[in-house]
Amino acid sequence: MYTKKIIVWFRKDLRIHDHPALWEATQQGIVIPVFIWSKEEEKEYQASDASLWWLHHSLLSFQQRIPIIIRVGNALEVLQDLIQETHAGAVFFNERYEPSIVERDKSIIIKLEAQNIDARTYNAHLLYNPEIMFNKSQKTYKVFTTFWKRSMQINAHHPVPTPHEFEVYKNPIISVTVEELRLLSSIERVDQLGLYWKPGEPGAIEMWEHFISNDLYKYERKKDFPSASATSTLSPYLASGDMSVRSIFYEAKKDDSPMLQSFIRQLVWREFSYHQLIQYPSFPLKPLRSNFEHFPWQKNEENMTSWKKGLTGYPLVDAGMRELSETGYMHNRVRMVASSFLVKHLLVDWRIGYEWFQQKLVDFDVANNAMGWQWVTGSGIDSAPYFRIFNPIIQSEKFDPHGDYIRKWVPELAKLPSPYINRPWDTPLNILEESNIQLGSTYPHPIVDHSSARERALRAYDLIKGIKKT
Repeated sequence: MYTKKIIVWFRKDLRIHDHPALWEATQQGIVIPVFIWSKEEEKEYQASDASLWWLHHSLLSFQQRIPIIIRVGNALEVLQDLIQETHAGAVFFNERYEPSIVERDKSIIIKLEAQNIDARTYNAHLLYNPEIMFNKSQKTYKVFTTFWKRSMQINAHHPVPTPHEFEVYKNPIISVTVEELRLLSSIERVDQLGLYWKPGEPGAIEMWEHFISNDLYKYERKKDFPSASATSTLSPYLASGDMSVRSIFYEAKKDDSPMLQSFIRQLVWREFSYHQLIQYPSFPLKPLRSNFEHFPWQKNEENMTSWKKGLTGYPLVDAGMRELSETGYMHNRVRMVASSFLVKHLLVDWRIGYEWFQQKLVDFDVANNAMGWQWVTGSGIDSAPYFRIFNPIIQSEKFDPHGDYIRKWVPELAKLPSPYINRPWDTPLNILEESNIQLGSTYPHPIVDHSSARERALRAYDLIKGIKKT
């Protein structure tokens, strides 16, 4: 019979499988499961309607398996209150890597240890400890290919066992309900997210099992085609911590088929993003290539609104932006095209796009979002060069040749035959009439001309080329 009482502080890891803090606590004492909602401390990372909706339902799901104590307030103060109320002698929790959270956690550990509380943290969110992934200069790799090669030379952390039976603190203790956290918005869109997603660990496992049974082996061939069922759609579960990346990694590696390398590579790309965030805490706010601070961004409110609403006149871009508004998600290939369109066709600062995605994505992740935007802008580490400008027409014709994805999300174009659905402005008038389309009325003309926008973007880039990068 254990006598040591250990608070396990759950954060973005509302799961039982591969949870090092929980596993270690179950091996050493009585577990006191705790979730603390600190709105001010989380506002940079879980402030959107979509992410709060996910958290609400993930908590409800988790509560069905573990009787977790829920409190509201300053994290340190709540932990100190709970220590006093339960006579706990330890606090275990898994690490997070968002810059302000890192600083907060360091302060909490120092103060708890000063009170003779055993405060321990564990890596549960990454495949590798950051310190073992440094290059010879003791900095993180700046080129993904090198990072990838290094990752294949060392062993990722293996998942810890899932505790099936353990002793939980049973004394009555004050806890608020999930509903009392008031995480849900009254916005109608939030309600419809439930049509597309099942937050929580069971939903994550169900999604993963479906993927490995049906789609994993066609991922390499079909991953760039948005109408194909070929991607895992696990990103919201990884972002929220409902699913362990290490469990996925090792499950996929059981089969050494070269076909699976592409999927594993995406998991390591996620890892690469986090290592950039750890090395450069300003990553979500500042371009890593400092000359981009001098880029002549434009702020055309009308164009930005058209982009956000999926009314740019470019069908693939519009389909992606509407998928985002409806589901809180966007296919990765389309995500790159839509992001590039904002930054390079409209010359809008990438940070505005970052903020919009933060508001809308159920899979919003600080490191991944920053990496994606800085990559497509050309302002980050190992980024696409700025002069690589996605042509939304060619991308559409290549990856949605029959228009299946466009028809789903831009229904006003549904009757338009391919190949015209990829470029409606080139459609003969009689076909437009037969398809009940009136350009400029039922569907917009392109808000910018691709060739002209491309030339304008290259001229803008020329203005910063001579500025020294840091």
